[in-house]
Amino acid sequence: MDMLWNGWGDPVKAAPLPDSVTALLRDLLGVKPRGTEPLALTDVPVSGPTAAPAALAALADAVGGAEHVRTDAESRIRHTRGKSTPDLLRIRSGDTTDVPQAVVLPGSHDEVLAVLRACSAHALAVVPFGGGTSVVGGLAPERRDFVALDLRRMDGLLDLDPVSRTAVLQPGLRAPQAEALLAGRGFTLGHFPQSFEWATVGGFAAARSSGQASAGYGRFDEMVLGLTLATPEGTVETGRAPRSAAGPDVRQLILGSEGAFGVITSVTVRVRPLPERRVYEGWRFASFDEGAAALRRLAQDGPRPTVLRLSDETETLIGLAQPDAIGAGLANSDAGCLAITGYEGTAEDTAQRREQAAAVLRECGGTLVGAEPGERWAHGRYSAPYLRDALLDVGAFAETLETAAFWSRVPELYTAVRTALTDTLTEAGTPPLVMCHVSHVYENGASLYFTVVSAQGEDPVTHWTPAKHAANEAILAVGGTISHHHGVGTDHRDWYVREAGPLAVDALRAVKRRLDPEGLLNPGVLLPTD
Repeated sequence: MDMLWNGWGDPVKAAPLPDSVTALLRDLLGVKPRGTEPLALTDVPVSGPTAAPAALAALADAVGGAEHVRTDAESRIRHTRGKSTPDLLRIRSGDTTDVPQAVVLPGSHDEVLAVLRACSAHALAVVPFGGGTSVVGGLAPERRDFVALDLRRMDGLLDLDPVSRTAVLQPGLRAPQAEALLAGRGFTLGHFPQSFEWATVGGFAAARSSGQASAGYGRFDEMVLGLTLATPEGTVETGRAPRSAAGPDVRQLILGSEGAFGVITSVTVRVRPLPERRVYEGWRFASFDEGAAALRRLAQDGPRPTVLRLSDETETLIGLAQPDAIGAGLANSDAGCLAITGYEGTAEDTAQRREQAAAVLRECGGTLVGAEPGERWAHGRYSAPYLRDALLDVGAFAETLETAAFWSRVPELYTAVRTALTDTLTEAGTPPLVMCHVSHVYENGASLYFTVVSAQGEDPVTHWTPAKHAANEAILAVGGTISHHHGVGTDHRDWYVREAGPLAVDALRAVKRRLDPEGLLNPGVLLPTD
């Protein structure tokens, strides 16, 4: 099944907003319907040409037949850009200026190498495509003469070592299928980002993904033990042992490279036994500062839950932590801040950690709300992108951004980003609702995830750009990172260059020149083009 071409996820799960929420948006933010009928997929014009016949023939030879090279309008449209709000608004308006000239589906590492050779011979750029879930411009290269390299045929569990607890996965394997294959052998990866239903293993590695259970299982880059990378210059293989002192870790250079250095064709990950129990519950704190202090206490001193997150006052009031109950908290003006804790493991371990963590949370001012908020969060944990689509349908603008900082800087980062978003959008005549939650915690810091809702304004695509840039500037000024888990893409590239510094960026460009001397791979993504 393909994802919605003009929205997120499974078409069956798309649902309209309740009338009460639509009325709330109108009264609170001045949201009004756009008054235009949505385009059907068959009505969307394809603005760019297909690749030349000779190039298509070479690509077909590379992947074992013309049936694995697609040039029809629907396939090309479905591989146009990613799933950020500006991406969706542009495709909904019929803008296909970033459409690939062909969609190529290799079935093996050797076929990927052959595709790269064919693209080099015919001067075509290459954009690796997994689940298509990028929200930072990671699928929109600066060149228009490119092919989308769809890795869906490379979707297997190649090996599982139950003694070492490692698995070798192909890059086009979607997360639910990966979990199902591992569960059949008694294991789990434990990686459950909001994009879980559609994102792929290769995408997780390429963007340094982080899942909602990262407090217990770790980020995806912490799970990766080895990688195979196909480049125009050959193959790079990493991961001979769980840890090594044999020079700099090349694996870390590939993780987060977003298709700019090569195409990830296999990922070796550590896996863990399937948990016997999963328990989620809600806690209430009087303020965001009080709740953040409690989360820091658990992250630093333990015991650390598997899931640990905290909504600020606004997000709690609106009910965004529980997408199936949006607006329910408005009846309670003293809602405080909702924290979600989750515990996965053996029955004994889960009970012990839950009891010990509860003592810490109470000592820090928390009040146990019970299992219902936690279970509701778990039930709706992948629903927010569908909610975003429903908001767009009624004329609202909804977008997210995230960052991270050391604990001592988190309060200032929270205030700076909220202020930048609120001031910029208010000056534009679309005063926003800005919500935030602590999404990932570490011993030394945390990630903040912001959700912004406003009216769309006269030009819904361009009205977000000044606000996004203001938030980026605020993040760097306070000392945060431009991205904790969404990645760099083109949207964050210029700020990433400033964050990393000119010497480090020059070193990365030297790596790219060695692996991709013609600059074919995702040009303009992650790094500026030469």
